[in-house]
Parts: sequence; structure tokens; C-alpha cells
Amino acid sequence: MNTVPLVLQIMRLEATHLGDLVDQFAELVSDPSEGDPAVLRLVPDAYTDDPEAAREFRDVTERDLLHRRHRDAQLVKISLSPAATLASVTTAGAEGWEEVDLVLDPDTVQAWMRTLAAVRLVIASRLGITDEDQHDDGDPRFGVYDWLGYRLEGLIRAIENAETAER
Repeated sequence: MNTVPLVLQIMRLEATHLGDLVDQFAELVSDPSEGDPAVLRLVPDAYTDDPEAAREFRDVTERDLLHRRHRDAQLVKISLSPAATLASVTTAGAEGWEEVDLVLDPDTVQAWMRTLAAVRLVIASRLGITDEDQHDDGDPRFGVYDWLGYRLEGLIRAIENAETAER
């Protein structure tokens, strides 16, 4: 596991969009609606063959798990702040395309991994995606889902490159 800070490049426009998504995610996990399918996917059943045991386990663990997801989201939001400086993404102009280097410590990198994956899972839930066969490349609503996958893959590659360089 990487023990040195990771440098992640992101455009201001992307950082602002991601910051908005992370804010929405933090709101979702801090005040979840009962029975929300997206929240249920974030805290899956531990006992699929025993509904009573699954409910009891969820009652004990759900709040802590969602609290940890909220803390991760806050850490991502803080780490995005040097790049997410646009007042509006619709009027960003050339400034939106400016790339910014974010320096992420190992704990923040892990928070990014968990948060990007969780936000992508929420979006998949909202779009009705349960497997890749349900993904419609021609449907523009899948653009954010794909972009988060691209960002997650880029983060994984950056971690792998940092680990290789550290050796």
C-alpha cells in the first residue's frame, strides 16, 4: 500500500461537478430515507438467507457505516477545495479547463476510492443498473455514471503508478 502522498490532476470543471455530487451524496447518507434503494445498496444485507438476522445486523451497523461514508465524503470535499473554485459550471469559460494538482495523503486516497465507488453505486441504483448489460451507452443519463468510473479507474492507475515508483 502506498505510504506517500498521491498527486491527482483534475480540471476545475470536473472538481466542481464532483464536489456537487459529493455534497448530494453526503446529504443522502446523513439523512437517509427509509427504504431508499440507493441507501439499501450502500448497506447490503449481511444475511441474504435470513431476513430477521439481516434486519438486526442492519439495525446495529447501518448508522455507523453511513456515518463513515459521510466522513469520507467530507474528506473528499475538503481535498477538492483547491480545484473546485468555480462559481458556476455553466459560465466557467477557460478557467474551467484549467488542471489543478491535488495532493492526497493515503487516508484521503482511500476516502476517494470509497466515495467514488459509493456515489457510482447510488447513481447505478437511480438508473436501475444492476449489471453492465443494463448500461445504455446511447442514453445521456449514463454519462455521469461513466465519468465516475473513468475517474475511479484513473485513481486506481495513479495508486498503482505511485506504488511502482515507491519500490
